[in-house]
Amino acid sequence: MRLVVAGTPDVALASLDALLASRHEVVAVLTRPDAAAGRGRRQVASPVAQRAREVGLPVLQPVRPRGEEFLEQLRALEPDACPVVAYGALVPREALDVPRFGWLNLHFSLLPAWRGAAPVQRAVMAGDDVTGAAVFELEEGLDTGPVYASLTEPVGASDTSGDLLGRLAVRGADLLVGVLDAIEDGTAVKTPQPEVGVTLAPKITVEEARIDWTATAAEVDRRVRGCTPDPGAWTTFRGERVKVGPVVPGPEQLPAGRIVVEKKRVLVGTAQGSVALGTVQAAGKKAMGATDWARGIRPEPEEEFV
Repeated sequence: MRLVVAGTPDVALASLDALLASRHEVVAVLTRPDAAAGRGRRQVASPVAQRAREVGLPVLQPVRPRGEEFLEQLRALEPDACPVVAYGALVPREALDVPRFGWLNLHFSLLPAWRGAAPVQRAVMAGDDVTGAAVFELEEGLDTGPVYASLTEPVGASDTSGDLLGRLAVRGADLLVGVLDAIEDGTAVKTPQPEVGVTLAPKITVEEARIDWTATAAEVDRRVRGCTPDPGAWTTFRGERVKVGPVVPGPEQLPAGRIVVEKKRVLVGTAQGSVALGTVQAAGKKAMGATDWARGIRPEPEEEFV
């Protein structure tokens, strides 16, 4: 089949590579426009755009995937299907109707759970034991279309959202290729999503990534892992924001937010138990081990994170 692959960030690269290696023909990619990045705020192409140019594929980068100019480009490519992985924009009905087999979205959850932009982060933060990936037919609704295939993936006790997403991206790429093979072979079956079990996964805001030290140690652990690497869990110390890497929950009981420096670890109190800090990153500095951070900052005996 002729494919136009839609995707933007690194997590979409495994699928793009798998599709390039498949029996199908990738004729172009659709991705978000170049965006300002880094301290110099220079315009940088998305990872998918960069990979596409490396292999000589045409790159479509409309501000929004609508408008007659974009639709004419899409129609001229005559795609049979448009696989989507983390594209980052809503696809309107006019574009959905172009490929004869529709748009097939690889979503990183077991639908109808965690519909939205941050399914893996939300699953980790919620303490789910199992999550997964699903390939479904894109509709105008938010991740509501019928599902072709899915897979499950256990959530480890120390998994960050980055760890989990990395595994799902690789396994999901094979799932996506398998669905496209089945569609071409005429053996694919799609099943409507159940109406029960729907949960939403909106993008994690910076404020949501702030650590609440009055939560339990287990809740703090899940929030930090869910926000690692993006947007990064944070707290404040002496009025300045610091990012906190994955922590280790423990039984020691300390006042919420209280910092206790030991020889080989730094503990912080929560509402129930405490956590041992992993890495700490002060504003404008590189991340470092918690004991190195404490050695440099020298917290007073009763100082706290806020």
